[in-house]
Amino acid sequence: MKIFFTTLLLFMSTMLFSQSPVVLPLWPNGAPNNNGLTGTEEDLEGGRVANVVSPSITVYPVKNPNGMTIIACPGGGYARLAMNHEGHDMAAWFNAQGITYVVLKYRMPNGHDEVPLSDAEQAIRLVRQHASEWGVNPNRVGIMGASAGGHLAASLATLYSSEETRPDFQILLYPVISMNPEITHTGSRENLIGKSPTPELTDRYTLENQVNARTPQAFITLSADDRSVPPANGLRYFKALLENGVSGCSLHVYPTGGHGWGFRDSFAYKRQWTEELEKWLRESLLCQ
Repeated sequence: MKIFFTTLLLFMSTMLFSQSPVVLPLWPNGAPNNNGLTGTEEDLEGGRVANVVSPSITVYPVKNPNGMTIIACPGGGYARLAMNHEGHDMAAWFNAQGITYVVLKYRMPNGHDEVPLSDAEQAIRLVRQHASEWGVNPNRVGIMGASAGGHLAASLATLYSSEETRPDFQILLYPVISMNPEITHTGSRENLIGKSPTPELTDRYTLENQVNARTPQAFITLSADDRSVPPANGLRYFKALLENGVSGCSLHVYPTGGHGWGFRDSFAYKRQWTEELEKWLRESLLCQ
């Protein structure tokens, strides 16, 4: 019965606040790079997808937008994407706040580390190019990611190639941050930079080393008992943000929950983290 009412409320929220989603290809004229993957996209159990060969964004516009947009990067260890609980399932909740929500289906690296980041940069370009159409303020576009998607989001926040692709804020759920073997998520590391990466490549994607004063403000949340991605990842990133004078950052560590909870009701602290994020976004909006 609880699940029924939750589903009903989400449906009603979608009807009240959102419009029909729009799917756009990231590279309609072909991507500037190639990861070597071909064939057909694979639909896996639990709303996961693999072998993404046609990257895209799904845009959830709002009837009365407040100008803010969030681009979500689902996680999956740079091998697959958890498109539902770390992506699409949050659309109605964000739309109810007046936020235009975008889910990025990005390509896996497959030995080409530059590919996921190039897709994330193209996603933020597309959002800003369609700003007037979707009621988006191009100066209020944020990037969000969970797990390895958090690494991609933080990569965009620290390694963006131009002001056009710099996000205005970042939201990181139990993120992979470091490529340091002592605390990294081994699968994400090997899938992104290989089993024997050069020191230069390791340092580039050890993102606490890439933070500077221009890195956008961050909201970070994770569980203290995460055994997949050690909490030290998020903690070191938060520390680097503070040391570089990045204001407006917020860190929330919950005692239990493990890894990969996303927007699932089974996470005991779902109400807490969503309320804290909603408050943080509202305060950030007022400051801009």
